[in-house]
Amino acid sequence: MMPSVGVVVPTRGDRPGPLRAALTGVLAQEYAGPVEVVVVADGVPASLVASQVSGVADAEAGSEAVTGAGEAVRSVRVLGNRRVVGLPGARNTGISVLGTDLVAFCDDDDLWLPGKLAAQVAALAEEPDAGFVSCAVEVEYGDRRVPRLAGTRRVTHRHLTRSRMMMVHSSTFLFRRGWTWVDESAPSGQNEDWDLALRAAWRHPIVHVDRPLVRVRWGSSHYVGRWADRIAGLEWMLARHPGLAAEPRGAARVYGQLAFCHAALGRRREAARWSLRAFSARPGEPRAAVALAVAGGLVSPRAVLHALHRHGHGI
Repeated sequence: MMPSVGVVVPTRGDRPGPLRAALTGVLAQEYAGPVEVVVVADGVPASLVASQVSGVADAEAGSEAVTGAGEAVRSVRVLGNRRVVGLPGARNTGISVLGTDLVAFCDDDDLWLPGKLAAQVAALAEEPDAGFVSCAVEVEYGDRRVPRLAGTRRVTHRHLTRSRMMMVHSSTFLFRRGWTWVDESAPSGQNEDWDLALRAAWRHPIVHVDRPLVRVRWGSSHYVGRWADRIAGLEWMLARHPGLAAEPRGAARVYGQLAFCHAALGRRREAARWSLRAFSARPGEPRAAVALAVAGGLVSPRAVLHALHRHGHGI
């Protein structure tokens, strides 16, 4: 038998259209094994979320709906976040109620593309010692879609230390149940996915299917522009993963991001301080130069992000 898969879909209930599309993408996967979907309502009543997705999954709050897709069984249930409020707690709530062989994540504004689940399960089966698999993504921003590939079939801890590897995105995560949990101490849920990937890669290189099998929609992200939260999340990562500061390229990247976030908040002194640290770690670090331009009022942070997002990149 094919391994059973549990899919955790956290939502705040404020994106019903994308949520319905996300569930449709999961339920439409041509995968021969059982698939159980848990939609976790974070900070809103589960009954509200159940009403939003009832046309897609016929799910009710606290109950389970089962549909057949050939011999493949699909079940969907909606429940409230039972742990710390926020994305990490919502993910862990979903993990805690699942009894499946594998667990996957899908954000409520992203979309699994055809073949995603089958390709990842097959890749994981080829490496019995591995417990975690990701895949490449297609970034959608406005009217543009840009594929982001990793250029490797194995994502190591060093890969993720030198670069965030944005294609190793939470909506691509598939792992053996019991392999890992999300750290709920992540401030405002920032960087919980990067932290999770780093910890997984430390145990064993992440198996990676380098084909864009998930569409990541950046235009509706809850995190864009929350500069203070992003600063707290980056400082949390530096404290939690000392190896980031030990890798010059990775350190310069994080310092440059901190400089940019402080510049976006109008904190010129802090922006200059972090830019200097970024240049010291890696002369010519582009994020530091951009941060100084923002701090000097030469360009707005929104204009910078818009230009980067159109090419499938972030700061």
